[in-house]
Amino acid sequence: MRLNLSFIFILSFVLLAQPDCAAQDWPLWNSYAARFMDDQIRVIDHDAGERTTSEGQAYAMFFALVANDRARFDKLLRWTEQNLASGDLSAHLPAWVWGSRPGNQWGIIDGNSAADADVWIAYTLLEAGRAWNEPRYTRLGTGLAMRIAAEEVVQIPGFGAALLPAPKGFRHRDSYRLNASYVPLQLLLRLAHALPGGPWQQIAATVPTLVADSAPHGFAMDWIEMKRGDSYTPSSLGSYEAIRVYLWAGMLHPDTPNRDIMLKSLSGMAGCLRANPAPPSKVKSDGKVEDSRSSPGFSGALLPLLSAVGDSGMRDQQMSRIRSQFDSQTGLYGNPARYYDQNLLLFALGSAERRFWFDSQGALQTNWKHD
Repeated sequence: MRLNLSFIFILSFVLLAQPDCAAQDWPLWNSYAARFMDDQIRVIDHDAGERTTSEGQAYAMFFALVANDRARFDKLLRWTEQNLASGDLSAHLPAWVWGSRPGNQWGIIDGNSAADADVWIAYTLLEAGRAWNEPRYTRLGTGLAMRIAAEEVVQIPGFGAALLPAPKGFRHRDSYRLNASYVPLQLLLRLAHALPGGPWQQIAATVPTLVADSAPHGFAMDWIEMKRGDSYTPSSLGSYEAIRVYLWAGMLHPDTPNRDIMLKSLSGMAGCLRANPAPPSKVKSDGKVEDSRSSPGFSGALLPLLSAVGDSGMRDQQMSRIRSQFDSQTGLYGNPARYYDQNLLLFALGSAERRFWFDSQGALQTNWKHD
């Protein structure tokens, strides 16, 4: 009996001394996993032929880390590595889309990678290595970051270092097609700190200019064409790609260098909301709204930005719109609940609820593990 009591005492002490080991109760994350993940685990976009993208896997790994959900994190990592990266993320950039192929076969549909997903995966692996004290994650994240630097980073004369959206298809002679939503500044700053020998600080230095040049009239456009850095042409429309630019900028720590410049360059959307109850799903480069309808995810993507600029009234209005579209049966938002909306809302509501935040150098802080 004495031995059993001693064992129980020691076990209780260990559990009390390690509060970080328990997964966090995050209802939206659990509802998302139930609706959009299978048993393997892969993230499934039910509105796009049941496909899986590297973006979906990357975001889910980040949310699993925020939730201290290591079991799902490991399964997401394993599926991603085995099915998108030929078994080794440090040796192969992950293919961006996997799904149904002719002949009822399932596999990679497009082997080109998506640089935004690659950066999110590398960042999340490095932060997971730090949070969970797991060197394997750190090594894998470092190897992936080095591969990104070798295959997806270019030097544009007159502009500087830039992250191409993918290794293929975005450079034509001296013209480059870039995407401001692919370069969250906080991630690049953290990569620069963790891997000082890479190009990350140089890329981070160009992000404020890229965001500003991509946002004529204060609205972020989906794409921008650059020609040797001395001329640029934003695409004619800002929509599903561009909505993330507002999200990433809004989540920057107040002490992040050049944050205020970025927020000012995106002022058009906040102004638009003063005359409209919801953000537009499509806006032209001249600031004219093409489609005023939008999903709850778009409202969610603007919550951090509205908080950052101190517009609490507009923020509360958008939060009310989001809450009005909560489905208590599914635990998700919208009817039907769509994959992209839930991802935007996991970022936005997770930030609003202080489940996670970034410090001024981009380090991830969570409510279960922070400096």
